[in-house]
Amino acid sequence: MLAFKKKPIVELKRVRKVFKKEEEQELLVLDNINFRIYESEIIALLGRSGCGKSTLLRIIAGLLNASGGQVFYRGNLVQGPAQGIAMVFQHFALMPWLTVLQNVELGLEANGTPKQERRQRALKAIDMIGLDGFESAFPKELSGGMRQRVGIARALVVNPDLLLMDEPFSALDVLTADNLRSDLLDLWHGDSEKKSSILLVTHNIEEAIVMADRVIILDTNPGHVIAELKIPLAHPRDHQSQEFLKLVDQVYTYMTSPSAFATAFEAPEVIDLGYRFPDASISELSGLVETLAELQKDQAVDLPLLASEFSLDIDDLLPLTEVLDILRLATEASGDIKLTEAGKAFAEADILDRKKIFAEHLLKHVPLVKYIYDALHEKENHRVAKKHILEHLEGYLSASDARRVLKVIIEWGRYAELFAYDDKSGELNLENPE
Repeated sequence: MLAFKKKPIVELKRVRKVFKKEEEQELLVLDNINFRIYESEIIALLGRSGCGKSTLLRIIAGLLNASGGQVFYRGNLVQGPAQGIAMVFQHFALMPWLTVLQNVELGLEANGTPKQERRQRALKAIDMIGLDGFESAFPKELSGGMRQRVGIARALVVNPDLLLMDEPFSALDVLTADNLRSDLLDLWHGDSEKKSSILLVTHNIEEAIVMADRVIILDTNPGHVIAELKIPLAHPRDHQSQEFLKLVDQVYTYMTSPSAFATAFEAPEVIDLGYRFPDASISELSGLVETLAELQKDQAVDLPLLASEFSLDIDDLLPLTEVLDILRLATEASGDIKLTEAGKAFAEADILDRKKIFAEHLLKHVPLVKYIYDALHEKENHRVAKKHILEHLEGYLSASDARRVLKVIIEWGRYAELFAYDDKSGELNLENPE
């Protein structure tokens, strides 16, 4: 007897996305994305902030056109929103002037479902999601968790083949998010009829492993798939089990050593002037160095342990470890991090010596700092307009990213006393503030 291969609901082939910055400038956000989504499975799309997860979700939903490659739904090329795909957004996206019942009915109304059937299906969905009794309430009367339940009910009521969820729990407090995750999994596993597949965008590693059958990991600049991990654990999953913790550690390994999944600590590659630095304040960087100095004791520190100890997710922790790695104050690989000799010296130094160490490493390893520093020394009055630096930086980054990155660089440069900034005149200078 011939065995037939299972057909995917959605298939992505070489998908890429480019955003136009100006007429002659382009920003490549996603490149060469390939994966499939099959019936009755939950997939988590995991990656650092800025890797294009939400953009990819909108391309799959048909809300955004890909610049290259193809997306197929049930074998047909996606060209605009597909009827069998529903979406839950991060910030509820409810109509404030409509009741819970009316909000849930919206998708059915758009599909032309008759009024009586629409009402019955909406009431059933509201009951399933745990909001029975709140049908006549308006969104302003509901808590954040309840409003997100309305969003989920509105998506489920149309019986989609695929439910796309864009960080649906990130705007909620920890306890509410845990409760809603558990309820959603109970609802999904308890459905005796055909289950919708779920594609969940998240930056929370534990959330991905709690919920998903497969985790697809993206790296940044541009967003691309670096790993696909099957989660062979039965539900409900024990956060403290060795199997669970091993998977968490494996994901951290992929995300901190994406190119080679190396086991040795190696120096990071040299970056260019337009590197898209994450937001990382001096206080956060200093605090992490001090913490590592206390924990390290000449041994590498496990990143999952560090994140768990301080209740940090990857969007909180990895930007800081990335900057320390670039500055050669620490090295990270295989899900671990350890201070370099310079990092140890920084941890033990007083305030003035810390500034000197930081200044030395900024000039040596951050081209944009060196560019500003040299430009200021070349000018007779030692002053350069911020807008000129921004114009130059926008040759590499989008306007919003250029502003954000320069704000970070100015904070670092001021702390290191390499240059000052006058907000009134909008100029960087070499003068010490009075």
